[in-house]
Amino acid sequence: MDLSDEASAAAAVAWWEQLTATGGEGMVLKPAEGLARGPRGLAQPALKCRGREYLRLIYGPEYTAPENLARLRQRRVRGKQSLALREFALGLEALYRFVEHEPLYRVHECVFGVLALESEPMDASL
Repeated sequence: MDLSDEASAAAAVAWWEQLTATGGEGMVLKPAEGLARGPRGLAQPALKCRGREYLRLIYGPEYTAPENLARLRQRRVRGKQSLALREFALGLEALYRFVEHEPLYRVHECVFGVLALESEPMDASL
């Protein structure tokens, strides 16, 4: 999808709407260049775009009520984004160490770092 092309974006939206209308969970968007950097460093590696029915399972049958949507829009997701970026960076570092034939314990340092981050308490519904 080319974000600068309205027709391309409209086609992607139509595809997603058809996918989720027929029971599909949604999609994951990733930058075309793979490893994207923004003004503050690494960009979020992926973004999940869930469909209405999937979100209904997560947030409850009344999640589309205006007061519930207003509450959902106020959630603070910065912590989860930060966690995802740190896990992604550690995964990349593990790959670099592996490709450079560093000792296995150096690769495992990164893997254990990801596992430690995974044990951090986080609101699963974000």
